[in-house]
Amino acid sequence: MSAQPTIVVDGLSIPLLGFGTWMLEPEDARRMVAEALRIGYRHIDTAWIYHNEAAVGDGIRDAIEAGHVTRDNLWLTTKIWVKHFHHDALLAQARESIANLGFTPDLLLLHWPKAEPTFAETLGALNEARDQGLTRSIGLSNFPSAEFKQAQGLSKAKLVTNQVEYHPYLANGPLLATARDLGSSITAWSPLAQGKIADDPVINAIGKTHGKSAGQVTLRWLIQQDVIAIPRTTKVSRAEESFDIFDFTLSDDEMARIHALARPDGRLGDWLDPAFKWDEAA
Repeated sequence: MSAQPTIVVDGLSIPLLGFGTWMLEPEDARRMVAEALRIGYRHIDTAWIYHNEAAVGDGIRDAIEAGHVTRDNLWLTTKIWVKHFHHDALLAQARESIANLGFTPDLLLLHWPKAEPTFAETLGALNEARDQGLTRSIGLSNFPSAEFKQAQGLSKAKLVTNQVEYHPYLANGPLLATARDLGSSITAWSPLAQGKIADDPVINAIGKTHGKSAGQVTLRWLIQQDVIAIPRTTKVSRAEESFDIFDFTLSDDEMARIHALARPDGRLGDWLDPAFKWDEAA
């Protein structure tokens, strides 16, 4: 197995390729997390609102018992749901997530920005969760640049990532630049545009050059930008395919051709609070 690339943020080494569990029913989540760890993934992403944290924890234990992984070489992320952004509720959910998982997460994210309660209250509580040992690190999900900067300004600890939708059809230049400026990172959800890249002629042509699928090319495009990618699937064969991306490199020209696929209507999922707005594409 080729060495997996990582990104180092605030002294923490995070695997650039993870396995996502959004919309996985508990039975599939347990099975696929165990299979992903057998395949070689060392980064698992879940969330309280996915209603599968307990199953994810079971899958991790299955993989540990099978000798495929140890807790120490696994990165585990979960998220605080927006209904739990008040101080006491946030700390309570952080403890609940640990109970569900059976593990303390490496990273705890705020799932979406909310106008109420204040960022100061929520970021304060998130930092307390870290200080109390309820997570190793903290971060954000679905925060536009303005709110990303505001949140970091209110946070004592480094916000180590901002998990957002990112794939070839959605330009994210300003947000990537913000992450770099803050010494943070970007994690891509729906990295394969929910399957829409499969029939893309440009991506398939590049794949043919390398003997790789459109999905493999797209994931490679992301990790070559030092973007963390968390594809998810219910198929073991697809998880194996997605992991087989460490033995080739895209050229600058190929990277640019994929970047050029971005379009104004490329966003697939938008539950952003109307109090905020996404960065202008650039």
